[in-house]
Amino acid sequence: MRQEKGLIQNIDWLVVMVYLLLVISGWMNIYAAVFDEENVTGIFDLLQNSGKQFLWIITSIIIIVAIFTIDFRFYESFAYVIYGAIIFLLVLVLVAGKEVAGSRSWFELGSFRIQPSEFAKFATALAVSAYMSRPGFKISKIGRFLPAAFIVLLPAALIILQGDTGTALIYSAFILVFYREGFSQVVILIGLLAVALFIMTLLVDKLALIVVIAMLALAIIIVGKKTLKRIAIIAAAAILMGGVVFSVDYFVTEVLKPHQQNRIKALINPDADPSGYGWNVTQSKIAIGSGGFWGKGYLEGTQTKFDFVPEQSTDFIFCTLGEERGWIGSFFLIAMFVFLSIRIVMIAERQKSRFARNYGYCVAGIIFFHFMVNIGMTIGLFPVIGIPLPFFSYGGSSLWAFTILLFILLKLDAHRMQLLVRF
Repeated sequence: MRQEKGLIQNIDWLVVMVYLLLVISGWMNIYAAVFDEENVTGIFDLLQNSGKQFLWIITSIIIIVAIFTIDFRFYESFAYVIYGAIIFLLVLVLVAGKEVAGSRSWFELGSFRIQPSEFAKFATALAVSAYMSRPGFKISKIGRFLPAAFIVLLPAALIILQGDTGTALIYSAFILVFYREGFSQVVILIGLLAVALFIMTLLVDKLALIVVIAMLALAIIIVGKKTLKRIAIIAAAAILMGGVVFSVDYFVTEVLKPHQQNRIKALINPDADPSGYGWNVTQSKIAIGSGGFWGKGYLEGTQTKFDFVPEQSTDFIFCTLGEERGWIGSFFLIAMFVFLSIRIVMIAERQKSRFARNYGYCVAGIIFFHFMVNIGMTIGLFPVIGIPLPFFSYGGSSLWAFTILLFILLKLDAHRMQLLVRF
């Protein structure tokens, strides 16, 4: 009894409160997204998304109880077993899965569907955290880093084979835990510069971009020491950047699928085809902007009611909030996610166990990446890649997976004063 009381006291109730606020707010917005004045149904109607989401919420509570019932050492000791089981499901879904919206990512049993790729995130977080917590692990050693990278890249590759590139991109969020463990800042910077160069190539004339790169390289050579090695490195970097510039068109036209090309086009200039590939982003921005400061009021969103915004219960649910709750509602939602991300990092840093700390950074990276990209794509800052807003969007797989991801961390945190010893 004393042990259970101590466990309850050690739970980070601030995070639990934010979780509940997000889940309940999301549920209410799911109802608003499908609300029809001419055919009013209750929020608990199981034929509607809101009623189904209520069932997912109830089952999520059961999952939370189960997580806190299981011994805290289980999650590290069986990390590889959990990871292996999910990898098996990711392979199996390629053969036996149902194709939805061009992606073979779902198992379907009657009216019940489940998406293994959602659960792969917490399984990968457990496995990579377990590996990186091994004695003597140093990420600076290439022989130690490569297995960690493989753990992350394997599920991402299988998800790409399913046709769900958007979900696969989430695995770039693991760079946060790599960075915390000492991954080279230079490599991260090079990666960010490559992404920036890719975007600039889409926006700026290529010849002008090549001239700018050449001028920058020349300026760097003139300013610093004029050694042969330094000049060769700068020249090689400039040539490599030039190669990236000229390879972007090939990548976009030959590698990306037509719907992915359209997402890039919509990001660059959604007004070029507002009734075609730019429809989602255009209508999304109209809905959010029409909310003004205070919003139109709950269940009063016209863009929502008349289904102008597609996927308004899932990927574009932020539009419903923006229209009905306005700037002030959007601000509070963003503030909750920012607070949650910062709080998770704080939880990670106070861990006595390296495994728990690494896992905390994985959780922070995954949740922050989802939040940033989901909201960013609804306002035209990121391409539409079809990922849910954590705890907020409609979907059982998403809610269950994020609940497991977060509450495993809270379970480990509640036992942070104890040593994590494998069974």
